[in-house]
Amino acid sequence: MGQAFRKLFDTFFGNTEMRVVMLGLDAAGKTTILYKLHIGEVLSTVPTIGFNVEKVQYKNVVFTVWDVGGQEKLRPLWRHYFNNTDGLIYVVDSLDRERIGKAKAEFQTIIEDPFMINSVILVFANKQDMKGAMTPMEVCEGLGLFELKNRKWHIQGTCALRGDGLYEGLDWLSGTLKEMRAAGYSSVGTSSF
Repeated sequence: MGQAFRKLFDTFFGNTEMRVVMLGLDAAGKTTILYKLHIGEVLSTVPTIGFNVEKVQYKNVVFTVWDVGGQEKLRPLWRHYFNNTDGLIYVVDSLDRERIGKAKAEFQTIIEDPFMINSVILVFANKQDMKGAMTPMEVCEGLGLFELKNRKWHIQGTCALRGDGLYEGLDWLSGTLKEMRAAGYSSVGTSSF
């Protein structure tokens, strides 16, 4: 009984640790988002070859965030990061209308993987500050989010350079994961837009 109380206490009062993988096509802004969340600054970045991993604390949740390179040759390696993952942050370049179909295909491959079937999904529709960017609703439709059954998901418009929307997305992610842990549930079909 003591262990159950400890888990409940940690869920509501202590720091909770969660493992998150951040994926998306190359140049979507994953590394910029990671370091904006980690140190509060925008760093000059180059395309990620391999991965970056950082601990990001938000409120009383410590996220271990794996930012994996999005170049086409690296995408087959994504699945090696899926095991024991609580959540997926999928970053979409909202300005890249030409590759929304490719972004959808990669997204569908990720969420259909057996290791990701219970992961909650946060989509960052990044680069909302750019003229001509797809709205979060357009990104939602482009990825097929409304077609998802039995999954918890949320889409958040963001601007990684300014930090707009990032903490709102983390707020949803941390709240959803903590609720699920407290209830002892796997992902259950709901959405948030």
